[in-house]
Amino acid sequence: MKKIVLVFFALFLFIKVNAQNQIKGKVTDINDDPLIGASVSLPELNKGTVTNQAGEYLISNIPNGKIKIQFSFLGYSTNIKTIEISQKENIVDASLTISVIQSQEVVVTGGYVSSQHENAVKIDVLKSKDIALSGTPNFMESLTQIPGVDMIAKGQGVSKPVIRGLSMNDVLVMNNGVRIENYQFSEDHPIGIDDNDVERVEIIKGPASLLYGSDAIGGVINFIKEKPAPVGKILGNYRTQFHSNTLGMNNSIGLKGASKNLFGGFHFGTKTHADYLQGGGEYVPNSRFNEMTLNANTGYTGKIGTFKLFYDYFKQNLGMTVPAVEPLITERGRKNEIWYQDLDHQLLSSQNRLFFGNFKWDINASYQTALRKLQTTLDVPFVEMRLNTMTYESKLYFPSNNKSEYIIGLQGMSQKNRNLNDRDSQFLPDANVNNIGFLGLARYTFFETLKLQGGLRFDIYNTKTYALGTKDSNSYQAPVNKNYSNLNGSIGATYSANGKTMFRVNFAKGYRVPNLSELTSNGFHSSRYEIGNENLSPENSFETDLSMHYHGEFLSFDLAGFYNEINNYIYISPTTDTNSTGVTIYRYSQTNAKLYGGETGIHFHPQAMPWMHIEGTYSMVIGKDDDGNYLVYIPAQKFRYEIRVGRDQIGFLQKPSIKLSALTALKQNHPSLYETATDGYTLVNLSVNTNFQITRQTLNLSLSINNIFDTQYFDHLSTLKSLGYYNQGRNISISLMLPFGLK
Repeated sequence: MKKIVLVFFALFLFIKVNAQNQIKGKVTDINDDPLIGASVSLPELNKGTVTNQAGEYLISNIPNGKIKIQFSFLGYSTNIKTIEISQKENIVDASLTISVIQSQEVVVTGGYVSSQHENAVKIDVLKSKDIALSGTPNFMESLTQIPGVDMIAKGQGVSKPVIRGLSMNDVLVMNNGVRIENYQFSEDHPIGIDDNDVERVEIIKGPASLLYGSDAIGGVINFIKEKPAPVGKILGNYRTQFHSNTLGMNNSIGLKGASKNLFGGFHFGTKTHADYLQGGGEYVPNSRFNEMTLNANTGYTGKIGTFKLFYDYFKQNLGMTVPAVEPLITERGRKNEIWYQDLDHQLLSSQNRLFFGNFKWDINASYQTALRKLQTTLDVPFVEMRLNTMTYESKLYFPSNNKSEYIIGLQGMSQKNRNLNDRDSQFLPDANVNNIGFLGLARYTFFETLKLQGGLRFDIYNTKTYALGTKDSNSYQAPVNKNYSNLNGSIGATYSANGKTMFRVNFAKGYRVPNLSELTSNGFHSSRYEIGNENLSPENSFETDLSMHYHGEFLSFDLAGFYNEINNYIYISPTTDTNSTGVTIYRYSQTNAKLYGGETGIHFHPQAMPWMHIEGTYSMVIGKDDDGNYLVYIPAQKFRYEIRVGRDQIGFLQKPSIKLSALTALKQNHPSLYETATDGYTLVNLSVNTNFQITRQTLNLSLSINNIFDTQYFDHLSTLKSLGYYNQGRNISISLMLPFGLK
């Protein structure tokens, strides 16, 4: 098998092509010394390379037009340039300055391929290395390192992102720019993303309906896939990770290669975890989970453009800790046998960028299918549904100059939900959902220091359901046909005062149409009985964001504040009614609401101690309805702080580092009417990371200890709090990564 894979990649490494446009140059430091192994990438073409022993690089087969090129090297500031390709040979040199504090990144989630500092919408970035070193078996938990991002969790296997107090369908989750559709409407459902081939995560905090339509009312989390291998190389890696708390094992292997025109790769991974241990050592019954993933991609880059094809398969078996299971689980285990979600999600996406002179045209399409089964104690699934979704997108980038950029486009979605095999529970009816949106974006620069950015979008949305059940019975659901339309937009500005200090202001209107569950649900969902409301109106959000960023050689500082007013905010609450078996009925309702708060962070690198980094962040959000009642699932105020020290080399250890960090959550004493207050807590964590060599092979080894003191605590957003189960106790994680490559 190994030989077949190697032959497959080797075949396209030797494909000959005609001479076309190329970019070449040299990357040096401020003393004009070459930087060996510096990364040079073209984000818009999904193409890149590294510099040789002389600091030189060469990238061929580049189309005409305006493109961005990024130069980066560990310990140096990232340099991002915009260049005009109009001839066969283009020389672009770069000089990088030492920067002990990480500088800006190229981001794609804000509508433009641009640097973080250029975009009027603030975009936070979390790299794969930070995710891997988080030391948690819960992928979503690693994202909470970003201030303002939290999670609703049902143990370690099931979690949902929360951005500035909004969650569920108010936050859009994307896999490399493709919206994930996998019955994401409940706190009991996972996000459906694995970190196998993720290079970084880009997060927008605030309404992004202009860019992505419905469901982006609270923000966007976009999981960006890793870059292709440098041209002419085959690279791979194997990673294994052990977690003491869950007796968990994560294993993954990946391989990728690139020639002058072609690139491709794959990743395969598995995870298996037993019931987790609370603080104090007691296990939580049926919190076990098992996963398997396969990710593959291929593509072509030529003078006309870039064509990419991705396939993602994600299989999850997630134990459900619900009251019905407590007397049935008598010992700790890892095999899913009763009361678990059996989930199967497949995504095929095509992403293409064409170059026509100075025009650029994006044409993207995807198809995904999500099979959801709920296994209880029956021999067959209690619930079995399939959701098929096709999305498409077309954007035209007009000829631009150093001051202006203009984009027009459309996005659409066609979706079918179907109940399968006439299972005992048909919580949702069969339905068709269709949406199309038209958008226009513009950005203009004044005086080289002030950038204005804005746009408008118009959407048309239709939800049509079919009758379910026997007419005149209590379980009958009449057909529903709902049409919605919405006009949204945003306008913002970025002002760079002196090259180090930047100010942002942004006003955005967002919207979200009621989802299928909110409109039509009728039946048991987890441990409650839910009834939808077909008279719900779309949510409309009006948010103002203000932020500033300072980036010096030894100090960086961020401060952001927001005020978000939501009309027709949708929520679910218990009623005084019960069903025929005496279970409390929950119904969906609407009210007007407001959320406000902010985040701040500081990163200090003492000049006298170049091996030390000190960081701290703070986040808070308050959410209320028009009657002054607090909203549900609002996270506590949180402080995060860390001290990190590192060296280039100690003995045989390369780039060793050690980090001591802590999280303090204040008491959440403003619960909603359907919650209880939650005490504050402090968790202390430790992590160690280093590279070393055995013969000529480089390995990366990391050790993390989370919740060192095995603290018993409830996170306010844990759905297991009502059952009396604490969050995870002490966890020791050991990770080993083995990179390898062929030329």
